[in-house]
Amino acid sequence: MTFLEKLEDTLGNHPHFITHKLANGKTRRVMSREEFRLLHYAGEVNYNVNGFLDKNNNFLNRNLKEVMCKSDNQILRACFHREEAMDQKRQEMAATNFKNSLMKLMEILMSKEPSYVRCIKPNDAKQPGKFDDVLVRHQVKYLGLMENLRVRRAGFAYRRRFEAFLQRFKPLCPETWPNWHGRLEDGVSTLVNHLGYKEEEYQLGRTKIFIRFPKTLFRTEDALQAKKPDIALILQTSWRGYRERSKYQRIRHAVIVIQSVWRGMKARRRAKTRRQAAELIRRFIKGFIYRHEEYCPENDYFLDHVRCSFLKKLRQNLPKSVLDKSWPTPPPSLVEASENLRNLHMRNMVIKYCKRVQPEWKKQMKQKVIASEIFKDQKDGYPQTVGRLFLDTRLEPEQISLKVLQTLGNDKVQYGVPVTKYDRRGFKPRPRQLLLTNTFAVLVDRTKIKQRLDYSALRGISVSSLSDGVFVLHMPNEDSKQKGDVVLQCNYVIEVVTKLGLMACKVNYVNVSPGSVRFARGARQRGNHRLCPGF
Repeated sequence: MTFLEKLEDTLGNHPHFITHKLANGKTRRVMSREEFRLLHYAGEVNYNVNGFLDKNNNFLNRNLKEVMCKSDNQILRACFHREEAMDQKRQEMAATNFKNSLMKLMEILMSKEPSYVRCIKPNDAKQPGKFDDVLVRHQVKYLGLMENLRVRRAGFAYRRRFEAFLQRFKPLCPETWPNWHGRLEDGVSTLVNHLGYKEEEYQLGRTKIFIRFPKTLFRTEDALQAKKPDIALILQTSWRGYRERSKYQRIRHAVIVIQSVWRGMKARRRAKTRRQAAELIRRFIKGFIYRHEEYCPENDYFLDHVRCSFLKKLRQNLPKSVLDKSWPTPPPSLVEASENLRNLHMRNMVIKYCKRVQPEWKKQMKQKVIASEIFKDQKDGYPQTVGRLFLDTRLEPEQISLKVLQTLGNDKVQYGVPVTKYDRRGFKPRPRQLLLTNTFAVLVDRTKIKQRLDYSALRGISVSSLSDGVFVLHMPNEDSKQKGDVVLQCNYVIEVVTKLGLMACKVNYVNVSPGSVRFARGARQRGNHRLCPGF
């Protein structure tokens, strides 16, 4: 027989006991076969028989445990451990456990201020908006709410200690808000007088206030609810003020810390700068005293400063041109270095200038240098020709006869200039063209080559030191093919002689005679004839 069958056999006729077997058809739909129902004062409660005995059973006796541990059955020995049987502590019964639980509950309740809350279920389905009148009346009846209400209405419906009442409703009176520093009874009396309580509505005891009518309490609660927004505003204002003050204090403290740290660091930097400045001045003065001594620890800083200052000044005042010979005056310790720097700078400017010079200008400069070597301080008209450029030719292409060019063949004309040739007899002037090639020169009369002058046979070139344009080409007298020296006159004598000397590689054979020029008439007429200016 099961536990549920025993309950049906024992309590089957009790009106407050129902099982699936004893219930009607409607109740069986909501009950399980393993459940039974008890009709309590607060409603119907279902219990499941599964595990019911295990949860409500007492502990097994120690003697029985010892016997089970000594059983021959291995399963029983495994279920009961010998350590439990050796425990000498007396086992607690179900009644003892209930008593202990009740004592613990009373200790908890005595340490608290209990508030009895009656919870009423509107329906058993836990659905919103559904109110079961029968279920609610049943709960109100068995909870004794009506009897409690009748007792309250017969006397004072509300009672509260002075400190609790004053703490809750003090915002309603300006004299008690925010704090009351007098006697609690006087504070409560001041509060109820401000609220307009009548004498029949309340009564003050020794430690509590008693309010007779609920409407008085409700009116007070409504006033408190209406006052709460103002209280919340005050609390918000106070909290925001406290928060902003705290924030300001934190920021102010942080600013003070930052200021102190920064000022300390600034002061340390200033002190360090002053120490360094003092040490610098001391070393500078000491170096100035020992400035004429050899390089040593006493004057190393001063000399380094002087050298650095000179180099900085030199960097800002370097000559910009090769012709600029200015140079800053160096200190005594940098005379040699200054001279080396000057030479290096001059070489650097020359190299840069040479890299920028075009090939035509290089050729022009080369000719000018040769002309300077030959005629500088030797010929009177030279200074006036320094500023004038040497031209590649003084003849236009159409001025040279095509017949002459055909006669020359592969020998191209490198330079041409109009000249006047003087006969060696009578010095009769004859207009000619002097054409220079890479290997020889020719004298041309319009379309006919009058004379060819090989560079290899040229013995020298003579000009006078005067400002005239006469120059003599000395040819060998022994050669019967040559007619002797050639006397020419040209307006560009310095240019012609320079180019002729370069092409014939006879620069060293140019002779500047002071005041006159000597020449030979021919191979058969040996002897020298002197040509003076103004002939």
